[in-house]
This record gives sequence, structure tokens and C-alpha cells, in this order.
Amino acid sequence: MTGWLEGRRALVVGGGSGIGRAVVDAFRDEGARVAMLDLDPDKCAASEAEVVVAGDATTRAANEEAVATAVAAFGGLDVLVSCVGIFDFYRPLDDIDADDLDAAFDEMFAVNVKSHLHAVKAATPALRASRGNVVLTESTSAYRAGRGGTLYVASKFAVRGLVTTLAHELAPEVRVNGVAPGGTLGTDLRGLSTLGLDGQRLDGPDRAADLEGRTPLQVALTGADHAGSYVFLASDRARGMSGRTLHSDGGVG
Repeated sequence: MTGWLEGRRALVVGGGSGIGRAVVDAFRDEGARVAMLDLDPDKCAASEAEVVVAGDATTRAANEEAVATAVAAFGGLDVLVSCVGIFDFYRPLDDIDADDLDAAFDEMFAVNVKSHLHAVKAATPALRASRGNVVLTESTSAYRAGRGGTLYVASKFAVRGLVTTLAHELAPEVRVNGVAPGGTLGTDLRGLSTLGLDGQRLDGPDRAADLEGRTPLQVALTGADHAGSYVFLASDRARGMSGRTLHSDGGVG
């Protein structure tokens, strides 16, 4: 692909690492001007996005600042991507203490669901003005049990629902689609702090072999492997698509 996003103005929420960082790089390679919002100051400092905002994507203020900064720098906004996420390391409901359930639910859904809502809410006026589009990050967990624990799977089903309902609500001015990646190398996907999982990572020396063994295509995908799906959905090649999801999952479906 060359120049698929030439002249487009994009904001990637959660663009500091993993799939989000790969999307930032792919968008830039395809000719887009890219702004990024991320919580981690170190990841912000290392980003090659043209505009970088450090802030908490679960809050209204950070999303409104990121959108306003991008619009001021670029003169508008054509694409919003959200790659924000947190994991529960396959924790079933039976293994969540009742005393921890409220806090764990709030943390999971704030990061995995509310962040998308704040981002879309903040960006909608600019996207309507440009007849732009949104790409949200789902997961294979939004379609299959066992790809995460109770809270993670439920949160990703919620993102799947956002793609459907926002595509309906924002048409005809704004397209809304999703990407459902499978397991991915180097994502830096962190665990719920409320369950004491924030020190764990979905990575390790056997991660590639594990992913290859779980996919029909026997591939261990990276963020760069998924990024092309975001490029396609953000481009005019997908101008007739809304409320749809691309599954970059190594053939799991």
C-alpha cells in the first residue's frame, strides 16, 4: 500500500505501544498526519506521531484535549482510532472475590469501553464536518469464550456493540468499523490493577510458539500485521463499509 491515507488527519488513542503504535507508524507511512493520545509519558516521548498528547483516555478531559490539539494542528480530523485496552489474564468469575468485583468491573469497563465512548464523543463534531470515520479495536474475545476472562470478554462484546450502534447513529456522515485482532506479540497489554495483575504482561519467551500453535495459519502476529486492516478501513477503499469488523486473527474464525 502506498499513499492510501494521503492528506488524511488522524488521531490514534492508545498509540504508544503494541497495535496502537503500529497503527501510528502505518498511517504515517500511508501519508496521514497523525496525532496520538497515550497515558504513558515515556511512550509519548518515544512516539513519532506529529502531535502527541499525554493523558488518561478514560477521561473526557484528555480526549477533548487530544481532539482539540489535533484539529488545531491539522485544521480538522478525518479518522479516529482507539486501541486502548487492559486484560484480566483469563480470570473466571469464580476466581474474583465478591469484595473485588465492583472495582474490577469499573476498571475494566472504564478502560475497554468508556475510553472509546469519550473518544468518539469528543471527535464526532470534527468527524461529521469532514465526513470521516472511526475504527475501534475489538478482539477475538468479542466473538469467542475462552479468549479472556469474564470481565475482558464482556468488555470486548461491549465494544462490538459500540461498532454496531455508533455506525447506525452516526450515519451518513461518519463511518464506524472495528478490527478484531487475535493474540499479538509485543502488545504490552497489562492486567487489572484492582486484581493485582498490573505487573503481568502478555509476552514471554514462549509467546510466539504459543500463538502459532493456537491459530490455523500457524502465525504469531505482530501489531504491524494488524495495522493494514486499520489503514484499509480508514481509507476510501472502505467507503461503502460501516458497522463491520475485520478479523486479523490467524484464521481462528
